[in-house]
Amino acid sequence: MAEPTLPTPPLAATREHVREHHGDRVLDPYEWLRDGDDPEVLAHLEAENAYAEARTAHLKPLRESIFGEIKSRVLETDLSVPVRSGPWWYYSRTVEGQQYPIQARVPVLDPALRPVVEPDEVPAGEQVLVDGNVEAGDSEFFAIGALSVSADHDRLALATDTTGDERFDLVVRDLTTGETLDESITGIGYGVEFSRDGRTVFYTRVDDAWRPHQLWRHVVGTDPAQDVLVHEEADERFWMGIGTSRDERWLILALGSKTTSEVWLLDASTPEADFRVVAPRRDGVEYDVEPAADHLLVVHNTDNPDSDLAVAPLDATSADQWRPLLEGREGERFLGVDAFDGVAVLALRRNGFPALSLLTVDPTSESGYAAPSPVEFDEPIYSVGLGDNPEPGQTALQVVYESFVTPRTVLELDLASGERTVLKQQPVLGDVDLRDYVQRREWATAEDGTRVPISVVHRTDLRPDGTHPGLLTAYGAYEHSSDPYFSVARLSLLDRGVVHATAHVRGGGEMGRHWYDQGKLLAKPHTFSDTVACADRLVELGWVAPDRLGLEGGSAGGLLVGAVVNLAPDRFRVAHGAVPFVDALTTILRPDLPLTVGEWEEWGNPLEDPEVYAVMKAYTPYENVAARGYPAILATTSLNDTRVYFTEAAKWVARLRATVTNDPATRPVLLRTEMAAGHGGRSGRYAAWEQVAWEWAFVLDQLGATSRLPRVHEDQRAGGAAQEPVRD
Repeated sequence: MAEPTLPTPPLAATREHVREHHGDRVLDPYEWLRDGDDPEVLAHLEAENAYAEARTAHLKPLRESIFGEIKSRVLETDLSVPVRSGPWWYYSRTVEGQQYPIQARVPVLDPALRPVVEPDEVPAGEQVLVDGNVEAGDSEFFAIGALSVSADHDRLALATDTTGDERFDLVVRDLTTGETLDESITGIGYGVEFSRDGRTVFYTRVDDAWRPHQLWRHVVGTDPAQDVLVHEEADERFWMGIGTSRDERWLILALGSKTTSEVWLLDASTPEADFRVVAPRRDGVEYDVEPAADHLLVVHNTDNPDSDLAVAPLDATSADQWRPLLEGREGERFLGVDAFDGVAVLALRRNGFPALSLLTVDPTSESGYAAPSPVEFDEPIYSVGLGDNPEPGQTALQVVYESFVTPRTVLELDLASGERTVLKQQPVLGDVDLRDYVQRREWATAEDGTRVPISVVHRTDLRPDGTHPGLLTAYGAYEHSSDPYFSVARLSLLDRGVVHATAHVRGGGEMGRHWYDQGKLLAKPHTFSDTVACADRLVELGWVAPDRLGLEGGSAGGLLVGAVVNLAPDRFRVAHGAVPFVDALTTILRPDLPLTVGEWEEWGNPLEDPEVYAVMKAYTPYENVAARGYPAILATTSLNDTRVYFTEAAKWVARLRATVTNDPATRPVLLRTEMAAGHGGRSGRYAAWEQVAWEWAFVLDQLGATSRLPRVHEDQRAGGAAQEPVRD
């Protein structure tokens, strides 16, 4: 029987385009793939989508199986833990068959008794605040950029996006009557906050480079032409955000670049007054402010790159007024603090893991607080953070905990006794026994001798015999930490024998500020060589077969994917770059593009600095594709992505397809563009599951892991469950 004829891949036309900087002249024949309104560009993207579908048509049954597995394991009609705020219990719930959650509330009948509601029941007395399914209407995409309830709980401000470009339209509603009070404000940035009386809203606007740079004040129901510009940030490195304190007394305007920050406060009961700066910005100093009754708590890095905690007067206007409260110890990185009437909760990283410490209010202490008490758990790898705790006077706090093998768990921590109560654990339905999976931490050694942590999860019946398929994920930028989290979807990989690993490479924040500093600017290449070292370590330990390892990363992690497959294409069988930042040098050379100027503190400024230009040119994926064998490549992007233009993935695939020596029958190069989505991909849970199933079917096919393994036997489970302690 004749072999089936493979579809012919699209070949993008080449057009003359020259980029010249620092005496370096670069021909860029695919730069024309930039205009998302150009019919030729759109036709090319559609052709790529058609090719990707045709090239993966044989995977449709596998995609359907993965989607079915995810769906069967999720409790589709479910309810979050109700949270008390004032006279209401607030919660969200999902309904089987509906894409988006419903935000709702019920009255507080007894403050001591949280309502207990069965997931398939509509709570008695429920008031729906936002039904995402109704708000989305016929739109293919829907996202919420702000959802704020006024201090008196009578008004709702809702900002929504129906294209994926992260520009939002605002509506203000009366929650008592259901009346729409205002829908005149459009095209705003993230975040909307009410004044204390609910009559005024504050919102941000973005500039042409998609930078929130203006804070505006709007009286509900008035003509937007009368709105007042409250603050404008002229420094193009700085973004802004608006929030409120937990007691809703203060409006908080936060301004920040990648290395410097500044915070302003305004009494929310006097919306027409001027904001007051807590401490004027100082280059290289970052600080966060938390109002706490009659004082401020400040996390700052003035003297310690991993930050300290200070106390300041409520009316502070200078860093000279900050008094030391708690100094970070070696191996700790302070991230932020939340204040309540009886305790402050410090969020930090300790030895590479997220952690919480409680500082009880102590009027007899000079600082006003007792020594910190850590909140500890037994698992070797986990993530922990505060949940939703809106009331300053809470005597028990919601804490959210999860790991690779423990579903997202909402705990109630009693502040007086320390007792922990499980309020809810994410249900996992179907044929799943979580004892069938084990997590561990391994370490790789980088080229310069640095030890790089790797978090690994796999089935308990696997042994390090060098035969297993593996998928390595990594990010490594912006001091973002890739912490362990539970994923129902990931079970579909594990059940097919995949060893799933996360490389905590430099450029992220896992091991403290120095970890970030060693993977940015001129040190950025460490991010990529660290990833190769982690791949090699998985093979060396026997957890992954050398010819069955995949690589996956998104956004800046997509840059990592592209750079690593240029650096070491022989290490990987398949690579998936999601919304990949693969044409980084072109983008960072253009201050007119979204994010660029603010990103110069992350990547360097190649316009002004020839050394930065040379380093970026040496690692930018698009510019370093070589005529040799590569892994199979999947690039996924979205037409309306503002953060990483679809152009980058389209250009990368065009150059890969024209350059690499892959056999397209065994190692294809594919581009898949969501035509109605943004940076996060498709919206709606079912659509998101379909997208994940499509992507992972391609990866599993390339890894030779399309079939589910038999169930784990009891004796195999017991033998593989040991988890070495790593926190000491």
